[in-house]
Amino acid sequence: MATTPGRTAPFHSVRYALRLLETIAGHPDGIPGGELGQATGLPPDQQEYLLRMLLAEGYVEEPFDGVYAPGRTLLMLGGAGDDGEESRRRFRDERLQSALDALRDSLDAPVYLARYADGELEVPQVSDTPRAPVVNEWVDFRSAAHATAIGKCLLSQLDHDGRQDHLTRHRAARLTSRTITDRRVLLSTLERQPPTMPVLDFQEYAIGTLCAAVPLTAGATVGCLALSLPVGQAHRLREAAEELNRQAATTLLSLTI
Repeated sequence: MATTPGRTAPFHSVRYALRLLETIAGHPDGIPGGELGQATGLPPDQQEYLLRMLLAEGYVEEPFDGVYAPGRTLLMLGGAGDDGEESRRRFRDERLQSALDALRDSLDAPVYLARYADGELEVPQVSDTPRAPVVNEWVDFRSAAHATAIGKCLLSQLDHDGRQDHLTRHRAARLTSRTITDRRVLLSTLERQPPTMPVLDFQEYAIGTLCAAVPLTAGATVGCLALSLPVGQAHRLREAAEELNRQAATTLLSLTI
């Protein structure tokens, strides 16, 4: 399934982080920050910000002040561990879940990791709490892509033919009075969606529920991160969506390596 051109803000952060990690991985005994900056060409302030993120997530370690070496997370995700491919896959899944849990706690809202694979929407991982439960899936998410922030975020990353194909196979049913069911209006909305902006759902899937989603495009993989809030917390939605977008780089990095 072809995707639309354009890059998201998390993608740019991850691209620069991968540049740092590639250089650091080539120096198993460590590389001074100054040399690292010369090798990557990143501005000092951006490099400092990304290194803080990579240190916090265990991708990089600092054996000496101002010297950076590969961390355990990078070694495990990169296949340098001694436990084999199954352990590497399990470690990656744990890292993803840990990233989702951290987002959940930071946002005080349930968080969803979704993807579009083989022509269908999937939500393989979620993170919630009794205080902030996930949405009641009263209609299968696969049949409700037109009415959810998750679905519209994924569809907006497809090309026109991909969107048409999906909407042909899954009729846009009216789930609430706010659901967009007109195909032309829906396609126009998806076409106009800015690739760097969160997609919002104001009670289109379920009355009393608001959602936001941000794209996670890693290579040919079409994915997104999303959150949901009760309508009583509508005042938090845009700010929470923007924060989700800012923090998406950590999750995307785990998907990319």
